[in-house]
Amino acid sequence: MIDAAAALGATRAVPGMPSDDDGPVFREPWEAQAFAMALALHARGLFTWNEWAESLAEEIKRAQARGDPDTGETYYRHWLATLERLIAAKGVATSETLHRYRDAWDHAADRTPHGSPIELKPEDFGPAS
Repeated sequence: MIDAAAALGATRAVPGMPSDDDGPVFREPWEAQAFAMALALHARGLFTWNEWAESLAEEIKRAQARGDPDTGETYYRHWLATLERLIAAKGVATSETLHRYRDAWDHAADRTPHGSPIELKPEDFGPAS
């Protein structure tokens, strides 16, 4: 569950966030989850909102340089990329660990029937390297 006060604070602190009078707006559940992860990491002191906004702006500029049309549909994909960059930069997890979990998540999603919760299992991580 997202803390409403924290969500409104983030909406004010991070320019360009899709929002309405009630706070952030999400098109899909995973977008809300990405937002919630950023709130949780901010609450734990991993980054300030100014640091987040600067990192997100850099990520959006990189995406635009790669041809992102900036229609708003990819906004939370930039959030995920920013989360990954900050987590790696702060030493919380390495880029390799993040990629390993992303690959495991993809594997778990592929084997999960539509509408069922996705659960990571040891076999989703493949053989140890």
